[in-house]
Amino acid sequence: MSGAAVALTGFRHSVYTRVARIALAEKRVDHDYEEHDPFAPGTRGPHPFGRVPVLRHGDFTIYETAAITDYIDRAFDGPALMPRDSTAAARVAQVIGVVDAYGYWPLVRQVYSHAVYRPVLGEPAAPEIIAEGLEAAPEVLGALDALAAEGLVLNGGFTRADCHLAPMIAAFASAPQGAAMLGDFPRLAAWWAMVRTRPSVVETDVPLSPESPRG
Repeated sequence: MSGAAVALTGFRHSVYTRVARIALAEKRVDHDYEEHDPFAPGTRGPHPFGRVPVLRHGDFTIYETAAITDYIDRAFDGPALMPRDSTAAARVAQVIGVVDAYGYWPLVRQVYSHAVYRPVLGEPAAPEIIAEGLEAAPEVLGALDALAAEGLVLNGGFTRADCHLAPMIAAFASAPQGAAMLGDFPRLAAWWAMVRTRPSVVETDVPLSPESPRG
């Protein structure tokens, strides 16, 4: 089925859509892209819970970002996004779990959304929510910094862990407060300085403007 048509449904400013797009870029998968704003009233799109992204490959449809990146890595040729070593592979899965369970909310929904996204779109932002995110962020960044320092993951190779973490850190570091805090975690900051210039990360960066869709 590798030659079947591939299509990604996503929201251009969704960090999870960007995760899938980075994985597709790393595997050099030609695909169509369909924009769907999950926040728009009256439509749920192809995801049964009304979210993004969703990947279609021929007659196969899959949702949930970790499942999508796992499928992309297994289904298509190109550089492997999972290490063969069992301990390194476990660390990749661990980073993805940390990002989903503990990182997304403070880094993206609190700091990025209220310090960057909402102000650019002219929407009300809540300083107290930014403060809550900044209070929770060091624990997350510290855990990721320790994993990077160990050397099994976030170590100069590029895996699904990098695919999942890069959009979160990009969003967080786009806020001045986030960029300043990231500097307190040297191994993670060094990883980001390296990854942010990678072609797959650069080409999936969608500039935010006042005309961007509301989310």
